[in-house]
Amino acid sequence: MPHLNKVATALLGGRAGEPGSRSPLSRLRIALTVFFALDGFMFAGWVVRIPAIKQQTGASASDLGLALLGVSAGAVVTMVFTGRLCRRFGSHPVTVVCAVLLSLSIVLPPQTHSALTLGLVLLVFGAAYGGLNVAMNSAAVDLVAALRRPVISSFHAAFSLGGMMGAGLGGLVAGGLSPTVHLSLLTGVGLLVTAVTGPTLLRHPAPVPERTERELAEEGTTAAPRRLDGRTRRLVLLFGVIALCTAYGEGAMADWSALHLTQDLDATPGLAAAGYSLFALAMTAGRLSGTALLERLGQTRALVAGGVTAALGMLVGALAPTAWLALAGFAVAGLGLANIFPVAIGRAGALAGPGGVAAASTLGYGGMLLGPPAIGFLADWFTLPLALTTVALLAGAAALIGYSARNSSADSAGPADSARPADFARPAESTRPAESAHRPELARPADE
Repeated sequence: MPHLNKVATALLGGRAGEPGSRSPLSRLRIALTVFFALDGFMFAGWVVRIPAIKQQTGASASDLGLALLGVSAGAVVTMVFTGRLCRRFGSHPVTVVCAVLLSLSIVLPPQTHSALTLGLVLLVFGAAYGGLNVAMNSAAVDLVAALRRPVISSFHAAFSLGGMMGAGLGGLVAGGLSPTVHLSLLTGVGLLVTAVTGPTLLRHPAPVPERTERELAEEGTTAAPRRLDGRTRRLVLLFGVIALCTAYGEGAMADWSALHLTQDLDATPGLAAAGYSLFALAMTAGRLSGTALLERLGQTRALVAGGVTAALGMLVGALAPTAWLALAGFAVAGLGLANIFPVAIGRAGALAGPGGVAAASTLGYGGMLLGPPAIGFLADWFTLPLALTTVALLAGAAALIGYSARNSSADSAGPADSARPADFARPAESTRPAESAHRPELARPADE
């Protein structure tokens, strides 16, 4: 899979063949980047075939909506338990297993012929998708702490790029391939990528910073999960709410941006379709530059600046008198929202490990589910432009919450969260996997 390695090294800001690309931490980073990209690629491939599967099952719009709730229900239920699985078995094995399950389950929807059976198989697909997201993010949080660089956004950039590739290729083959053939090919791709990349995760357990190892040694244990006090739980909840606020905007933009442009601003269908594409492209660009931004500003400042930027952009996008000005607002909103979700998930994980990632991810996913119907109800009661301003209000709320939690989280978080921006530039000089302390080759610094 040489093209995947080239994409991964481009996302990481390095070149294949450099000494750093061969270090254990760099190999883990490339492997996780590939899994994030695979997740976005597979999910987008399924989404573009929903209209064909709706026709195949003969489902009405309401029946399809109920069936699609299977994805959400499966994901949310699994996210709640995946944190415990990661603590017991490790985030790396859980990531690989969930990637296999996602690859196998994506071929099930085209085999159904009723909305009921579609909803049931989507429970399985959603469970694998939710589990993979929690496990990957848990592994990414551990790696960020080991690298002592805020690279969490680069993983989410890979997810966005994978989604764009999956949607683009899905659109190209939709006219020539049946959903069964298309999604079967995605199964093959998913299993192949997992077979090539998974062994890297299975060989190297999640790295643990030296400070954490020292604290565990002082407590006389090597694997017990940390006990969370009420203050830490409240902080995890706050970062989960931040994730919810930003995911609300993503869901709303996906479902309502095109309608706003056509209905309220008389845009052509082609120009309206560009609304969400421009938003997604801006989010991807923002995440690709996220590491540099976080190193320069620090996580709290980047979170607050992102929330304010997104709020201003969405106010322009929702209330602009012309379609072109609205498109510019959507792009600014995408740039603002780009790094808030990754930072929120990362800080929840730094505070509470896989359980924190699971809690914040569940709340964030709930925001993505809440956004579209909430916008619809508000549009019926008021107008669609006013309804879309709630995206700006919640983005502003995310900035305010992030600012209010700045001091408390610094006291409670792990090294990846509490370090100053300059601290992230130092290599992980003394990190090693908790389960493999006897393997000194994994303690070498990541040479980036």
